[in-house]
Amino acid sequence: MSWLLRRILALWVRFTVLPADALARLQGRAHPVCYVLERRAATDLALLQSACVRLKLPRPRKRLLEHSDLRSQFHLGGRTFGGRIFDPSPPAPLVALAELLRRDPALDVDLVPVSVFWGRAPEREASWFRLLLVEDWTFTTRLRKCFRVLFNGRDTLLELDEPVSLRSLLGAEAPAKVQARRVVRALRARYARVRAARIGPDLSHRRTIVAQILRMRTVRAAVAQEVREKRLGRRAGLEHARRLAEEIAANYSPAFVRLMERGLTWLWNRLYDGVVFEHGATLGRVSGHEIVYVPCHRSHMDYLLLSYAIYRQGYAIPHIAAGLNLNLPVVGRYLRKGGAFFIRRSLKGNSLYTIVFMSYLSAIMARGHSIEYFIEGGRSRTGRLLQPKTGMLTMTLRGFLRNPVRPVAFVPVYFGYDRIVEGSTYIGELAGTPKKKESVLGLLSTLPKLRGRFGRAHVNIGEPILLEDLLARHEPRWREHLGEEARVPWLSAAVGDLALAIMRNVNAAAAVTPISLLAVVLLGAPRHTLVEADLLRQLELLLALLADCPYSERVTVTALDAARIVACGEEMRVIARRSHPLGDLLQMSDESAALAAYYRNNVLHLFALPSLVACAFAGNAAMRDEDIHRLTGRIYPYIASELFLKWPEEQVPAAVDAVLAALERRGLIGRGPGGEWRRPPPTSGRAMQLSLLAQSTIQTIERYYLTIALLLQAGSGQITQAQLEQRCQLMAQRMTLVYGFNSPEFFDRTLFENFIDLLRQRGVVNAAGAGRLAFDAVLTEVAQDAQVVLNEQIRHSILQVTHS
Repeated sequence: MSWLLRRILALWVRFTVLPADALARLQGRAHPVCYVLERRAATDLALLQSACVRLKLPRPRKRLLEHSDLRSQFHLGGRTFGGRIFDPSPPAPLVALAELLRRDPALDVDLVPVSVFWGRAPEREASWFRLLLVEDWTFTTRLRKCFRVLFNGRDTLLELDEPVSLRSLLGAEAPAKVQARRVVRALRARYARVRAARIGPDLSHRRTIVAQILRMRTVRAAVAQEVREKRLGRRAGLEHARRLAEEIAANYSPAFVRLMERGLTWLWNRLYDGVVFEHGATLGRVSGHEIVYVPCHRSHMDYLLLSYAIYRQGYAIPHIAAGLNLNLPVVGRYLRKGGAFFIRRSLKGNSLYTIVFMSYLSAIMARGHSIEYFIEGGRSRTGRLLQPKTGMLTMTLRGFLRNPVRPVAFVPVYFGYDRIVEGSTYIGELAGTPKKKESVLGLLSTLPKLRGRFGRAHVNIGEPILLEDLLARHEPRWREHLGEEARVPWLSAAVGDLALAIMRNVNAAAAVTPISLLAVVLLGAPRHTLVEADLLRQLELLLALLADCPYSERVTVTALDAARIVACGEEMRVIARRSHPLGDLLQMSDESAALAAYYRNNVLHLFALPSLVACAFAGNAAMRDEDIHRLTGRIYPYIASELFLKWPEEQVPAAVDAVLAALERRGLIGRGPGGEWRRPPPTSGRAMQLSLLAQSTIQTIERYYLTIALLLQAGSGQITQAQLEQRCQLMAQRMTLVYGFNSPEFFDRTLFENFIDLLRQRGVVNAAGAGRLAFDAVLTEVAQDAQVVLNEQIRHSILQVTHS
């Protein structure tokens, strides 16, 4: 009968075996292998038999031990009622195995938990009816199982978990039945982990989670405090806490997620030429951890893209922290069904709300839901990563220390777009247009934009950060603080380091697109125009530098060559061709150039160090090694802080030497007779390439020099930070008008604020009386180094503006 069932299934069922190294794991093991199925199902067993035949693994129906009738498989069993197990008696084969191991201390058996998911590969499903029959947490009837096999059998996953020693699971000496129950509990926990990774945790109703939050001791104490302070009744205090929890809580619906997967597939095909998901295997490495996705924030599309990409990889989508401003009528309800939970922009002054939110976050993490939040706080309008907001990180770490159910892994994610939907909006906001409040009408007004072409979207997974490793670096005895309600003194430093590591790992997974490369080159050219031959040579140089000095193994680079990159830019109307008898010119319009700065900034960190080295030759024909190292070492900390560069300051000299060697191989610099580095003759093509490379970071250095010049002009102890920031912004705006900088981000006040903050952190400036900024000779040294990097025309321009 089993042979016949296998033959019938083989005609229809198509399955994938996970993980990819299952064969290597199970072949040639020292102990007999016994497969364990979660439930009794003839179809699951037949599929396992077929998989073992295909992979040439030990068969599940063969005899397990030489002198025993036991077979190489059993199921955990347990009769069910109403979808729950009500007879948890251990299976007889497991009890028999436990007894055999008690009699023979040298005997052991490797148990291999097997999970079968009928229809957990929805990317190939085209039928709404099939979507209703994919895997869930319910104990299914035979009829429903038959329909699952029939409608979803061609998209089936069979997962073979890591083999585990039966003897290690038996535990302390006890009767065989007691030991078998221990094994069943351990195996059911394993199945729950695997099922949660593939289809999400078992979901109770939203009211159940809210009720659980209201029962928590910390929430009860916060309610009592609220009642005392506002003189409310206890019932009114609890009702207020309930309303806050319902304002926050998601209302995840697996059926809605399956429906949205189909809708988003249509949307991405309409908007993009493809959605590229890289390094997805990383998610398998952190399986078993509580996963916290921490992506950069480029667009409102980020929410949808990451959930879509994760779901298509076969993993449960995360619960997403969204701003309360997105809880719009109708829209908010469906966002909750997709896993969104809402958070207010500020938690200050509302202790009850803070406690309720932290309790909700702790509750969903304890239940095994992966979560997602954007630690930048909002979407970047400049294309650079914003300085991280650490509130959610702090709550995550405190929640883990209070209730460490499972280890936590932070997974950085990089989003890259050839074009973003909100591009024109960002330019307006940088130019001073107030940000529009989100509304349903505003959402509807964006629909006509969806008719445009937006190229490709990239979702790159960065290197995970394991929380336990980070805590151990800050406090080797951190486990002694588990369960404590009070803040531990080293938590703030741990959160700061974690935030910085996340941002660096996001940047280390960058996607280099054709549009970003065109932006890097043409924004540095006069009037954003180059002869085609010069543009092609500069693109080839950038591609060569990415290969010669790779920033990270997770950086992905477009497969197009220079000529096809230009063709892509023309096709997407980012650049325009102007015919000329001496050679065609390729140009960005002023409108395109303003937005191109955004795409350049997405990848600016990859070229920051080569560009900084090239800047040293902007006003200098020759430079000694020690001068280059001094200049780059002086300016690097400020560039690194703004762009979240990966190198610690002590590693910068070696990185600079590698860049110098790469530039020498490309003929952009060479050694002079005295051992100094020399740039090519000013009229040569190589000199123009070196000058174009320097332009990537020259505006950043100009901003720094402008800030320092204004501070020196005001005098020590004569100006506050707020006044300096305002003056810097106004002067930068004036420079863009006078000297034709078509870059609204040049006068972004946040960038000036961050630079002044770093000057204070490094002790270059200090707070004097009445909040004014004081400085000494060190600031003059920084200014002198900045002047060496800038050419004479730019220095004169800045001084002319600041002294006018």
